[in-house]
Amino acid sequence: MKILLIEDDHQIAAYIKKGLELKSYVVDVVYDGEQGLDFALAEKYDLIILDRMLPKMDGLQLCQNLRQENNHTPVLMLTARAEVSDKVEGLNVGADDYLTKPFAFIELLARIKALTRRPKNLNTDKLTIDSLTLDTQSFQATRAGEIIKLSSKEFALLDFLMRHKGQPMSAAQLTERVWEYDSDVLPNTAQVYISHLRKKIDSAFPNEKPLIETVRGFGYKINDKP
Repeated sequence: MKILLIEDDHQIAAYIKKGLELKSYVVDVVYDGEQGLDFALAEKYDLIILDRMLPKMDGLQLCQNLRQENNHTPVLMLTARAEVSDKVEGLNVGADDYLTKPFAFIELLARIKALTRRPKNLNTDKLTIDSLTLDTQSFQATRAGEIIKLSSKEFALLDFLMRHKGQPMSAAQLTERVWEYDSDVLPNTAQVYISHLRKKIDSAFPNEKPLIETVRGFGYKINDKP
């Protein structure tokens, strides 16, 4: 697996590169945003680890430029800025995950594995099942042409279910993948949000077929059958 690391702190970059190479990753390192963008567009990488604060071009602009070039390589953004608004800003320009410095290397590895095991079709901008459509660029959900108001986590959960349509997912799997590192998540969080989604995309549309199914003894799935 090939990773591009864009980090201007040479000491941090060396630490990450050495650790990843010990885990058998191939790692290219660059130290500024302009060179990072050139590498990202010229080579095929499985993942980009991107520092937010970079010389010549910051991480936000670099990530935005990548997405505008239709490059959908997963991006893990690193930053010393821990405010929620900063994280939201990074995610809004196209980053897939966000890790705050300082971090434990074991957490970095876990996040890399989570990002690189996602299905390749995750980059689809519009997901459609029956009369339900999810636009991952405008963050808008519609059913039968009517806009559905969703919270950010409801959207993320629906996105995950639609990308794994027809596949039963346990509550534990949903919690792990949608709420990956939220420390305050409760054991029944996934069930509560499934209930919210059912009300919004199924119960609210009595003339449409129900899409969210309970798979007895296992979990939940989005029905992909006509």
